[in-house]
Amino acid sequence: MRLILASASPARLETLRRAGVRPEVVVSGVDEDGVTARTTSELALRLAQLKAAAVADRLERADALVLGCDSILELDGSPLGKPGSVVAAAARWRQMRGRTGTLYTGHYLIDTGTGRRTGRAVGTDVRFAAVTDAEIEVYCATGEPTAVAGAFTVDGLGGWFVNGVAGDHHNVVGLSLPALRDLLRELGHGLGDIGYPTP
Repeated sequence: MRLILASASPARLETLRRAGVRPEVVVSGVDEDGVTARTTSELALRLAQLKAAAVADRLERADALVLGCDSILELDGSPLGKPGSVVAAAARWRQMRGRTGTLYTGHYLIDTGTGRRTGRAVGTDVRFAAVTDAEIEVYCATGEPTAVAGAFTVDGLGGWFVNGVAGDHHNVVGLSLPALRDLLRELGHGLGDIGYPTP
């Protein structure tokens, strides 16, 4: 079956490719502003659902699995999405340094052929280094933290400043492979159905 990734994230695409799957990418175009939920976990799942549904509704052929994902960092009980600016990213890092937050990634999978759908959010604890003001300035000047959930990457320039991860490492990158495997099974599919290498 076609696996369609409803996300513009190059990290999610690369995670799937390194895991032996070659998805199509269709960006959802969902406006994330104004979407609310009771918890950070529920918010991440709701955004993932909206992205998957937006792409599924646009498909001309009803024979695909559409995967929507969204990641949000929770610190002090509050959701922290993409900072959007260097100034906001620097302020975020001054708040996060030396502390532990939980990165939630929502995963939502739609089988357009059957109409069945399922989803879950996965949380992974991330321990941040006690970075200096100078390190924050240099990192934020790269522009990377302005456009990623929680103002950091674990697999890019921000990896220098992540001291530890408790849980699924791939979830912090933006897509939990074990969670996706479980969602596929819930909809009656296996890894071979999405192109995973078979003998």
